[in-house]
Amino acid sequence: MNSRADQLKAFDRLLTIMDELREQCPWDKKQTMETLRHLTIEETYELGDAILDNDLEEVKKEIGDLMLHMVFYAKIGSEKNAFDIADVCNGICEKLIHRHPHIYGDVKVKDEAEVKRNWENLKLKEGRTSVLEGVPKSLPALVKASRIQEKVAGVGFDWEKPEQVWEKVEEELNEFKDEVVKGDSDAMEDEFGDVLFSMVNYARFLKINPENALERTNKKFSKRFKYLEAKAKALNKDLKDMTLGEMDVFWEEAKKQ
Repeated sequence: MNSRADQLKAFDRLLTIMDELREQCPWDKKQTMETLRHLTIEETYELGDAILDNDLEEVKKEIGDLMLHMVFYAKIGSEKNAFDIADVCNGICEKLIHRHPHIYGDVKVKDEAEVKRNWENLKLKEGRTSVLEGVPKSLPALVKASRIQEKVAGVGFDWEKPEQVWEKVEEELNEFKDEVVKGDSDAMEDEFGDVLFSMVNYARFLKINPENALERTNKKFSKRFKYLEAKAKALNKDLKDMTLGEMDVFWEEAKKQ
């Protein structure tokens, strides 16, 4: 691994290249925070994919892409005389120090849960009127549900045991089934949302990340379906002309791969 001096030298090199690109490259000169925003979101998802694939080489590359974006935003901020990269780094350092009084102060904590509660309480003291203010409105619904539950649990609004949460899941499932029988689409959607929300909550108690879990299943399903497509193509068959029984043979093969 590189020494701290080499790490700082590499970061300085990135800052220098960013300065040069902003001055000399036609594309880089035109970018704004708004034009970079959707690209940053895309890069974040690519990093997420690499992490789930446990591809550390790709993780390294995607971290680099994201780091470039952070440096880019800071460069634009400096051009607006609003902030620069030093302000960004010092800002997060000060926040980390302030929110870790058990490390940089005399506060005592007994476990991770207490650290989280202290963190949320400190944010309220900083001027936030709700612990939910820290949940971005544009988050995907599944991720947002998870973050909402983590936030409220951080101030003690939570179940005591996983068994209680599972009872809630079963209760919501029964309510959903009732609405399915009645056939009211709005009510079904409402109750289905409750089922998902309660399942996300149960996942949290089991220390399962629901977003990761669902994406792993997406990847698993896609891999198996592509295997099915390849097998059908090898037999010169079209999937829509095959029976479910024929497709299921290849599906079972895919599961064994």
